[in-house]
Amino acid sequence: MRLVTYQAGDGRAQAGVLRDGVIAPAAGGPDMIALIAAGGRVEADESKAVPLAEVRLRAPIARPNKLICVGLNYRDHAEESKMEIPKVPTIFNKFTTSIIGPGEAIVLPKNSAQPDYEAEFAFVVGKGGRHIRGAGWRQHVFGYMCVNDVSARDFQMATTQWLMGKTFDTFAPCGPAIVTADEIADPHALDISLDINGEVLQSSNTGRLIFDIPALVEYVSSVCTLEPGDIVSTGTPAGVGFARKPPRWLKAGDVVTVKIAGVGELSNPVVAEA
Repeated sequence: MRLVTYQAGDGRAQAGVLRDGVIAPAAGGPDMIALIAAGGRVEADESKAVPLAEVRLRAPIARPNKLICVGLNYRDHAEESKMEIPKVPTIFNKFTTSIIGPGEAIVLPKNSAQPDYEAEFAFVVGKGGRHIRGAGWRQHVFGYMCVNDVSARDFQMATTQWLMGKTFDTFAPCGPAIVTADEIADPHALDISLDINGEVLQSSNTGRLIFDIPALVEYVSSVCTLEPGDIVSTGTPAGVGFARKPPRWLKAGDVVTVKIAGVGELSNPVVAEA
């Protein structure tokens, strides 16, 4: 099942079920987090279905309690970054003001000269908990989606703390849908890529993750309580802009597309800050 957050004619954002180019409102909660927290099978009100072309898709979860990111989680990306292969997960976060949905513009900040892209595969927490055993990870994963971990490298590398380079407004495109976990037999065997204006710059597979979903669920929950609707973005493969020669920074007029097999395609235009 593909779940989206959308706006129809009345402008109200609501959770819906996307099937065959048609969206029907989802029963079970006023928004996506409430829907996820309710658990159980999601039902759709088919009597109020509308064509996808007539609605505006938003980020599936606009304001999660936590947007957790994993750095250096593909060996080839750690190597191109000239950083040591991590022995424990490298965790940082983005503020929710960085989240945008499909088709919304990535805004390049005036005060950064090195805006970069990162295709990422994310999982969405369903049943929350603390000290979750890795072996039980499937009980806690609600679904999966695409994320673009846009990064201002000059801000990121200015200090040992990455947060400020990662959390500019619009720097976390998400979506277009959450694909429920039952639709993905093996989340560790999915092709992932990113292209800009049709040119493929990243191409890999989630089977190359250093720390897989069970390891991340166990590690993160050993520190903080995972809650329904939390997003964990699992890291990016090689091919990012700063590691290219010459570097390939994002620029106004670009269209960036993240593609993950079985999950979907997330496209966003790039504009300069006014």
